Amino acid sequence: MTVRTGRLLLALGAFVAGLMLFSAVIFIVTGRGPAPIAMPSAVGGPFKLVDQNSNPITDQDLKGHPFLVFFGFTHCPDVCPTTLFEVSEILRALGPDAKDVRALFVTVDPERDTPKVLKDYLSSFDPRVIGATGDEGAIAAVEKAYRVYAKKVPVDGGGYTMDHTAIVYLMNKDGRFVTPFNMKRRPEEAAADLKRYL
Repeated sequence: MTVRTGRLLLALGAFVAGLMLFSAVIFIVTGRGPAPIAMPSAVGGPFKLVDQNSNPITDQDLKGHPFLVFFGFTHCPDVCPTTLFEVSEILRALGPDAKDVRALFVTVDPERDTPKVLKDYLSSFDPRVIGATGDEGAIAAVEKAYRVYAKKVPVDGGGYTMDHTAIVYLMNKDGRFVTPFNMKRRPEEAAADLKRYL
């Protein structure tokens, strides 16, 4: 490698690092990332699952509405119920506009999370939150489409828990990924942000 090539690589590395630092500062200061770039996303896509009422649900059922997607499981001790409560509060804060928004909770634990279990679990949250499950292949496919990490972790006593991605995905009316949705703000602020996509 020549000295000139080394300098070019060093300059390129510095530029990329500066860009990452700039994005981080925007996120810290504003609580949200830079404006989404209008380009095809590698997150999201077609899926065929079953809702908490044992009815088929696909990505096409959500089209025409902005929607939030969260992956979790009913045995989750803290992150999942907290996030679902926050989503419920945002739907409440939306008022009449909530009819034009969808929220989807996809299990990463289809072995235990049957439609009946999901229905019982979701009864503690806003009734507009849709639960989704399916066989292991269908869940693996939607996890892959959304770039979700999920892994079974054994616990003492022979049971297991699930380690999983805990991002709330904001999808637009066309079913395209917009950005991770910032839940760490007042419900009214999150609702106002969500209204921009109606």
